[in-house]
Amino acid sequence: MTPTLVMVPGLGDSGPEHWQSLWERKYGAARVRQDDPDRPTPDVWAARLQEVIEATPGDLVLAGHSCGVLTIVHWARLYGGHDRVKGAMLVAPTDADMQATYAEYPGVQGLAPTPLDPLPFPALVVASENDPFSSFERAQTFAEAWEAEFVSAGAAGHINVASGHGDWPDGEVLLSEALHAWTPQDLVRFSL
Repeated sequence: MTPTLVMVPGLGDSGPEHWQSLWERKYGAARVRQDDPDRPTPDVWAARLQEVIEATPGDLVLAGHSCGVLTIVHWARLYGGHDRVKGAMLVAPTDADMQATYAEYPGVQGLAPTPLDPLPFPALVVASENDPFSSFERAQTFAEAWEAEFVSAGAAGHINVASGHGDWPDGEVLLSEALHAWTPQDLVRFSL
């Protein structure tokens, strides 16, 4: 059986035209909905992710964007992962330690410091070379610390609707490739 995709949005809960929302509808994904999507705290946001994981049967693959990536790494630090989580696609990780972000998005500060512990499951970091919320070099540092694979998305902004990534077919290809790497070969997978 194909793992269930679990969407882990960042600030503002990724609107209806965001690739996470489009994939949720397309693949029947589960979604983590925070009570306050603009004021993240590691404990509260990680606890909500844990609730969704526990309530969603079968094997799971997490797909985080921006502060959703930080939710996943904080959850892994606090909960030690989960045996049904087979991997995570970590897109456009926000650098919670980048103080320049706090003026526009003060909630990001609540996720600092960014955990730099190895993740207990395979992961793929997809980063843009011109993301306003994390330098490319910092995203590479995250991937190395988390023992994740790293892929450049080119000059893709924050890989969200504002940067032209509502429908994100290249991301679906990366997800498909990651699923092939993380799951047994006899599984039926998402069809693109």
